[in-house]
This record gives sequence, C-alpha cells and structure tokens, in this order.
Amino acid sequence: MRLKGENVLVIGVSKGLGYALAYFLLREGANVIVNSGNVEKLKEITNALSKYGNVKYVDGRIVDRESARNVIERAYKEFGNLDGLAVLIGGYLEDDVHSLKGLDEMINNHVKYPLYVVSEAVRFMNPGSTIVLVSAIRGIDKALPNQLSYSIAKAGLAKAVEVLATELVKKEIRVVGIAPSWIDGEFEPDRDWKKLRKLGDPKAPPEDFARVIVWLMTEESQWVNGVIIPVDGGARLL
Repeated sequence: MRLKGENVLVIGVSKGLGYALAYFLLREGANVIVNSGNVEKLKEITNALSKYGNVKYVDGRIVDRESARNVIERAYKEFGNLDGLAVLIGGYLEDDVHSLKGLDEMINNHVKYPLYVVSEAVRFMNPGSTIVLVSAIRGIDKALPNQLSYSIAKAGLAKAVEVLATELVKKEIRVVGIAPSWIDGEFEPDRDWKKLRKLGDPKAPPEDFARVIVWLMTEESQWVNGVIIPVDGGARLL
C-alpha cells in the first residue's frame, strides 16, 4: 500500500469526489479524516468506509480563517501531523459581465477558503507532505461565456498552486492540483466505474478524478510540483 500509515485530511467532502477520494486513500493504507459542514453526510460516509481502514470526520464549514483553524486543529488532535491535504471546496454558478452575480461566492469558494485552509495547515504538515487543490478545465483552458466568475476563480486557484509551491518548497511540501472536466454523479464503493464513460467524454464519474489525486499524494509523483494536471480524458481536444 503506497500511503500506509500516512495521515490525510480531505476538506469539503461531497458524496462525489470527496467520498471517492477518501475510499481510494483508505485502500492505499492512509489514515483519513473527512470534513464538511454536513455532519449527517460525514457520518454516512465514515460508516460506509470504516471497513476499508481508519477513517474519522471533523465537521465544520470553512468560511474564514478562524473556521479553517478550528477544523485543522481538531484534525491534528485526531491523528497528529498531516502527510496530505486535499481541499475540495466547490460550488458552481453561471454569470457574465452584465450580472456578476456569482463573483463573491466563486472567489470565496475557490480562492479565499482554500487559501485559509492551506495557511492554517502548513504548520501541522510533515516534510515530504503534499497539498492538492482542485481547479477546473474552464480555469486553465477555453472558458464559456456564461462562466465568468467561476472561470476566473478557478484560474486564480491554478496560479495559487504555482505560487504556494514556490513558497513551500523549502519546507519540503509539494503543492499540486488537478483541473477536472465534468465530475458526474455520486460515488459508489466497489463498482466498475470504467464502464460508465469512454475516452474523450466531457464528463466522467468521480473515481477517475480521485485516482489522480491519490497518485499525486504518493512518492511516485515526488518530482511533480507546482503544476495543474488536466483530467478530462482528452475532451478539451475534441
């Protein structure tokens, strides 16, 4: 198991990508803490995943530095220092230059809140640990005209990966990210998800994206740092 005994915190867990990521981390031997603002969802996920390994939850929605600090410190009390951190805080709104109705929410969810988490977490992260952030294809490739706030927020997060990697390299902490296409549907443990998509599809089940994040947290990717990896099955090329 490639992550045996390592402690990984997953912030902003959903029943899609976050659930899938926790599952695969456990299968690789990691100790996993999942977080979201919905305690009932966390209980459901940890109960379902407990047979695969050591999984706990810390509830709490990230809305500012104080809430980020509270979640990180409680996670530290559960497992001690961290070897991996994945920030999956999401949200999607469509807008354009005429409305900008999603500007504050998208900047908060995709830039400010992840940065609050990273800022509070680095003091609890071991040398050799990995931070993974989630941008989007629309943040690094061609955007659609109704995705102004979403796309610029995801583009900002992609740049943050590069800047954070530069800042934290002396601490021997890697910062990397993925740019998913369309994460489709909820996760179901032990299913054959590969039957649900084919190469080039614009959407794919959460397993396909979670597997890349797991790889980024292993020693197999030690020489990958400060970059965003497109994860879209090649859909952006078609």
